[in-house]
Amino acid sequence: MKYNNHFNTRVTPQVQAIPGSGQVANLGGGFSWKVTDAQQLERFLILGTEGGTYYVTEQKLTVENATSVVNCLAADARTTIDKIVEVSVTGKAAKNDPAIFALAIAAGSADPACRAYALSKLSQVCRTATHLFTFVEFVEGFRGWGKGLRKAVAKWYTEKDPGKLAYQIVKYQQRNGWSHRDLLRLAHASPPSELHQAVMRYAVKGTERTVDYPADQVPSELRLIWAFEQAKKSRDVKEVVDLIDQYGLTHEMVPNDLKKSPEIWSALLVNMPITATIRNLGRMSSIGLLKPFSAASKLVEARLLNPEVLRNGRVHPLQILSAKMTYQQGHGVKGNLTWTTDARLTQALEDSFYLSFETVEPSGKNFLLGIDVSGSMTWVQAGGLPGFTPNMTSAVMAMATARVEQNYHIMGFAHTFRDLGITARDTLESAMQKTHSGSFGYTDCSLPMVWALANNLLVDTFVVYTDSETNSRTAIHPAQALDQYRQKMGRNAKLIVCAMTSSNHTIARPGDPNMLDVVGFSTDTPKLISMF
Repeated sequence: MKYNNHFNTRVTPQVQAIPGSGQVANLGGGFSWKVTDAQQLERFLILGTEGGTYYVTEQKLTVENATSVVNCLAADARTTIDKIVEVSVTGKAAKNDPAIFALAIAAGSADPACRAYALSKLSQVCRTATHLFTFVEFVEGFRGWGKGLRKAVAKWYTEKDPGKLAYQIVKYQQRNGWSHRDLLRLAHASPPSELHQAVMRYAVKGTERTVDYPADQVPSELRLIWAFEQAKKSRDVKEVVDLIDQYGLTHEMVPNDLKKSPEIWSALLVNMPITATIRNLGRMSSIGLLKPFSAASKLVEARLLNPEVLRNGRVHPLQILSAKMTYQQGHGVKGNLTWTTDARLTQALEDSFYLSFETVEPSGKNFLLGIDVSGSMTWVQAGGLPGFTPNMTSAVMAMATARVEQNYHIMGFAHTFRDLGITARDTLESAMQKTHSGSFGYTDCSLPMVWALANNLLVDTFVVYTDSETNSRTAIHPAQALDQYRQKMGRNAKLIVCAMTSSNHTIARPGDPNMLDVVGFSTDTPKLISMF
């Protein structure tokens, strides 16, 4: 009897744990390693849990990730809260809601020091009133309105310059049933100045005793509120354009029945933030403002191609990807809005996608990029983005590396390995289409290493974009396949695992200095890949 047919640390089927490795059952029927709570925290903050995964419902996945947040807070509250702040402030995630939710958990902790530190970071994570309304909605699930929460919410209002506070109150008036009036009353905010008092009174009572000034006597800090109230009463395009030019009204502050005017949008565009610009490309095109050779189109193109503008606006690649796919189809996802597209703007969005990642220096190494196109990668939305599945977003992440590195090869795998025909010359759309149409079968994450060894390829780094639910009954584990490749090829090849869902497993062996687990759609992932 050959006992090592049944117990072997070098050749083990994926449906069995490698003896002594600490592997646990994954959700696909195979075995892999469980990530640490700190790794799970980062996955949650960047990817969220919206829509769940192929194997786990949204509810269960959220509970699992929230439990990791709680565990991290229990182990080291300050480090955990600092990580929440870092992901939020640097714009690594497409959505800020996971960071707000994690901060709300910390603010509801039983540990007074943890609560206090979390609440001290409220303004950094909740930079807009919409963020604040979301936080309040979340935090009520973990605590009541005690002194600490009231003080923190009050500070969010009182620490702002009166003019900036007026901007927040006029632009973001309410969300999910919450309003500034509600929060100011609950927080018992005490205005630190007469101007703060005037702004807060406006938030609670409207125009009474706040903007009742002659136009030439309105204090500078209250002029935005005054202009907003004037715009609400006006139906004259020229008058509202003048208000926009003089006082910086945003599109949220303009009456809806005037938003069909190109003159209105032309005035708004001058100082429009980059995120608002991206969201309103279709609307500005539908009224004829954005068209070939127009000054407006040139302005938008310049913004999209300015890395500093993208960085300062915390624009995430997924936001640009979504905007590009919507814009180039010439109609909205909802409603009847249609427009004629401009090829230059479509290309600018394509280029902007790559610019929105952190700057990457090419390493000159040989990269084999393996995209998991098995069934579990094709079913759910990626990063909370409707219409995009993990295998599709894996393709554009691979493209971000391919556009920088000269020595790369992109393949797709499930239970077999195949060339998807993707190169750096593909558009984002064609890369996603090739990946989606090539999806098939169950998951064998060892295939990139097995294929490279079989073809005697000189690979420095294997990059696998996956949910790590590897489950082949006949193939060995990816880590074992890498060991074989290293030994037989005489190369200390590295493995980078890009987690494309917020599940809690990885095929990267803990403790191996040449294996790295990263979050798939973080803005710094292509940089980490090249650096590693």
